Amino acid sequence: MKAGGALPSGPGELTVQGEDLGVWVAGQRAGWERLMPAQQWLLESVGVEPAAEDGAPAAGAPRTQDARWNASLTAARQFHAREGHLQVPRQHIEITGDGDSGRAAVKLGAWLDNTRRRAAKLSPERREALDALGMRW
Repeated sequence: MKAGGALPSGPGELTVQGEDLGVWVAGQRAGWERLMPAQQWLLESVGVEPAAEDGAPAAGAPRTQDARWNASLTAARQFHAREGHLQVPRQHIEITGDGDSGRAAVKLGAWLDNTRRRAAKLSPERREALDALGMRW
């Protein structure tokens, strides 16, 4: 981002060195109360403010394990529909969603790799969902 540029308002708008800044900003806003006052001040100085008081989770930062799983599975289904397989490079980031429901950046390659490593701990339903996409275990 150039000096004086606008902060990304959502996931997928600006990626620098592989890091989605929209997701990062949303995470800072969502975890505002856990930041030190100096960190909050620094973020405010560049235009980042705390999340709204309405309690809504920040865009791109699902809070529950089920929400993260569902977001990742959606990304896997999207990749599979487009490519016909789940042979995803570890560094691959899949952008999901559209203009109406919001966009999210999912680190799909890392998620699939980690899921393979934890296959024995998956519920039968989750394993079946990935098997339906031709998951290579």
